[in-house]
Amino acid sequence: MAVSGRFVLLALLGLVPVLLVPGWQSAMVTVLLLAAAAVLDLALAARPRDLSVHRADPGNVPLGGSAESVLTVANAGRRALHAVVRDAWQPSAGAQEPVQRLLVPAGERRRMKVALRPTRRGELAAAHVTVRSFGPLGLAARQRTLPCPASLRVLPPFRSRRHLPSKLRQLRELDGKAAVQIRGAGTEFDSLRDYVRGDDVRSIDWRATARRSAVVVRTWRPERDRRVVILLDTSRTAAARIADEPRLDTGIEAALLLAVLAERGGDRVDFLAYDRRLRARAGSAEKGSLLGRLVQAMVPLAAELIELDWPGIPAQVGAVSSHRSLVVLLTALDGGAPEEGLLPVAARLAREHVVVVASVRDPALGRMPQDRSSAAAVFRAAAAEHALLEREAVSAQLRRAGVEVVDAEPQQLPPALADAYIRLKAAGRL
Repeated sequence: MAVSGRFVLLALLGLVPVLLVPGWQSAMVTVLLLAAAAVLDLALAARPRDLSVHRADPGNVPLGGSAESVLTVANAGRRALHAVVRDAWQPSAGAQEPVQRLLVPAGERRRMKVALRPTRRGELAAAHVTVRSFGPLGLAARQRTLPCPASLRVLPPFRSRRHLPSKLRQLRELDGKAAVQIRGAGTEFDSLRDYVRGDDVRSIDWRATARRSAVVVRTWRPERDRRVVILLDTSRTAAARIADEPRLDTGIEAALLLAVLAERGGDRVDFLAYDRRLRARAGSAEKGSLLGRLVQAMVPLAAELIELDWPGIPAQVGAVSSHRSLVVLLTALDGGAPEEGLLPVAARLAREHVVVVASVRDPALGRMPQDRSSAAAVFRAAAAEHALLEREAVSAQLRRAGVEVVDAEPQQLPPALADAYIRLKAAGRL
């Protein structure tokens, strides 16, 4: 049972006769009248057990988009339902007006629509619907919570998609340049041309030479169908918020742009999310759209408050690719002790693969050294300078081990990683 504000107001009005005619008799009469009105109103209210609630599946929605939760309330009783209905979505679903008044005549049904504007990626849920059935006086209500489970899959927004046309244009230009057709720099046959002094005699095509009565050599180009393995760190460092966005979500944006670009470039792509165990896996070898599979695999990802199992990374990479590949590690440069985790693992991988370490840098590190207006600001500036120097030292050690490093702010990380991929293509390293 629940009472409304109207009942409270009526109770306050009932204090007037008690004050005008003091005594327990007037107080008792007032209480009895209020109780009788509430009981009568409650008896005339529609019974919640005669109600049934059904929900249409809200489906999928990208983060920043909107969806709609549609409830159908059916009244199988003999009295009209005057109800307040609450659709119990979790706060991050961003439900707009989740509590609404509904009038459902006997034997009929009505719909209730709730707009959803989610503020967090992932699986969002609503477990039940609460109905308060008021009587015709609107004083008291019968309340019942009805199970009506639903889920909303909030997909990564893929805001970096806007960079895809320009990066694809660079890839097409790269394929048409003769500069990438370097003698001896690849294993794919490209064309025949006349021999010039300095050419490797092993590249002479003797059959074509016999047909043309001139010495002809073969030219080669780097392979274009390489393997690209993207490993996203989902350990505790991925939980840090940088520029009001979790580091994990920035890594997802960068992984999506690189994966789609590499697939369009003719490479085979594998995506792994890993901390101490494999959290998600998707690849272009499966049927269907790679982007769709990646997005669905990334929806439930969340940062785990555990340390990354660095020694297990080479085994994860080897499980998806036994050949020389481009391995991209989306992780943090400032988490833990890099000399015990990141540096030895990246150097080990670089002996067999082309390795890129991509990390998001906090924009505040660039702003803090500029403010020296107070003692506290000076200390913050010194801490920022120290953090930047440490990042640069780790990056330098990685580069000495043959690892490419992409260290950029959140908005610049996806296009910067795509540019690194294109540079490697242009250099014939892929």
